[in-house]
Amino acid sequence: MEAKKAADSLVVMNELVLPNDTNTFGNLMGGRLMYWMDIGAAMAAGKHCNKPCMTASVDNISFKNPIKLGNIVHIEVKLTRAFTTSMEVRIRVWGEDPLHQHRYESNEAYFTFVALDKDNRPSPVPELIAETEEEKSQYKAALRRRQLRLILGGKMAPDDATELKALFVPAAGATESKT
Repeated sequence: MEAKKAADSLVVMNELVLPNDTNTFGNLMGGRLMYWMDIGAAMAAGKHCNKPCMTASVDNISFKNPIKLGNIVHIEVKLTRAFTTSMEVRIRVWGEDPLHQHRYESNEAYFTFVALDKDNRPSPVPELIAETEEEKSQYKAALRRRQLRLILGGKMAPDDATELKALFVPAAGATESKT
């Protein structure tokens, strides 16, 4: 299986916020946005592994700014890392007020997808090649996010999360400065 570049998984979606997409405040409903984010993430994961994929987990989705009725939703999706059978996907969302030509950050989240074989069992995926500095940073951090997901899901003991633990526990032999 040949490794693939992170850039090759890029998916960009745009949606217009219509009345049926909004709540009583005239804002895009969170569930509708999550639906669009899941579709984009599935497309990016499928591009990477050329197999059907299913959502395995969704990390914290933070809503920074609401997207209003009549605004445009821009969704950018790209893989951050591929593991044995799973892939971490980063989703970034912006809103755009087309009348005032103003674009603003709205959301960000990480989804995990698992590739499936013909019997709907987890299937190996190609490695991911991170090229840019941002891709390399996301790639490195993906292992810590994965360990946290596994701990929270009861699939890993906290003591086994070496990458995550390294953020909080001083390295062996390191001395603390007492200034």
